[in-house]
Amino acid sequence: MALSPRPHGVKIVEVAAGATTLAIAATAIWGIVATAPAADTDAFPLDTPVLVTDIEDAIVKAGAGGTLAVSLKAIGDQASAIGVVIRVAEGTGGNAADKEASQIANLIGGGAAGSRTGMQAMLDAESVLGVRPRILAIPGFKDQTVGSALGLIAAKLNAVGYFEAGPTRTVTAAAAFRANFTQRELFLIFGDFQAPDPFTKVVGPSYATAVAVGLRARIDQEVGFHKTISNVAVAGVTGIDTIVSWDLQDENTEAGLLNGADITCLIRRNGFRFWGNRGCSEDPRFAFESAVRTNQVLRDTIAEGLFTYVDRPLTQALARDIVESINALFRRLKASGQIIGAEAYLTEANTASQLAGGKLSLGYRFTPVAPLEDLGLESLISDEYYADFNTLAA
Repeated sequence: MALSPRPHGVKIVEVAAGATTLAIAATAIWGIVATAPAADTDAFPLDTPVLVTDIEDAIVKAGAGGTLAVSLKAIGDQASAIGVVIRVAEGTGGNAADKEASQIANLIGGGAAGSRTGMQAMLDAESVLGVRPRILAIPGFKDQTVGSALGLIAAKLNAVGYFEAGPTRTVTAAAAFRANFTQRELFLIFGDFQAPDPFTKVVGPSYATAVAVGLRARIDQEVGFHKTISNVAVAGVTGIDTIVSWDLQDENTEAGLLNGADITCLIRRNGFRFWGNRGCSEDPRFAFESAVRTNQVLRDTIAEGLFTYVDRPLTQALARDIVESINALFRRLKASGQIIGAEAYLTEANTASQLAGGKLSLGYRFTPVAPLEDLGLESLISDEYYADFNTLAA
């Protein structure tokens, strides 16, 4: 007779069941593509995602010239946040047109996974560095094809991208430039700040798109993804290179026209600030930066948080646990003021044949927090406060 153990007693099997707490996806990780001809090539090899945890050290290794050092300084003045840098070569050629075309090609890049170049290498950052950039910019560059490519990369990374509103600094030219884009992840900024160069200390352009990247990271850290970058004082800048007319009580200004074209501009009011909440989305539901960011955070938080449920036995209890996990997240976000409300639910697509095939269909709806963009007040002249005129205090 073969030897085999016979169960005789009590055996406890631990079962993973019940709702889980979904951790909010990391959003304050930035990513920029820049040039730095004098950079330490060991620290910043070309077309390679590089993790930056110490911005001051990175500025030194970036060297003078190009766009990298100035961009890092602009980001570091706003926030202490980790990010990803991709250094690309400066354009070459016998004339200005050839040099510009070469530069654009270097910025946009190409290639397959693991050997991508230019901004396409951002897609490899998570595999190479373990972080995914969520706030993107190509500081100092204004070409339409570069902006379009940035919008596509931002969409693939579930990120937002800040880009300058065209090569010509007029309101009409910026509005015409804006008409070229429909990506909801792309946000255009008119003008640049000014700040001391990190090496020469001479005041010059401090790329507004880089400042926006740093400010977005700081707002994510201190306030939340539901707050736009508009009307928040920025640090480290001394001026604005392209002044626009602005009036808090009158939209008939250059700032009002730019905002009407969904372009953020720069203003001076108790310091220097961005002024504008809207991006390039053709879908009005995603007009506000806060709506785009909220959608991105919910998508990533829910998808990543539900990883643990994949491949478990598909039962009613499992479906309830998943729905409750998502709704618990929504309750936390509502309580903290980061959404107005949201609800997850089972959809009608859950037929017997679909469930038997291992497929479960869920849906959720949410209301993001809109910025108070237009505050209206009513003013009425009345004589009612003369009624007690003759009643004087003793």
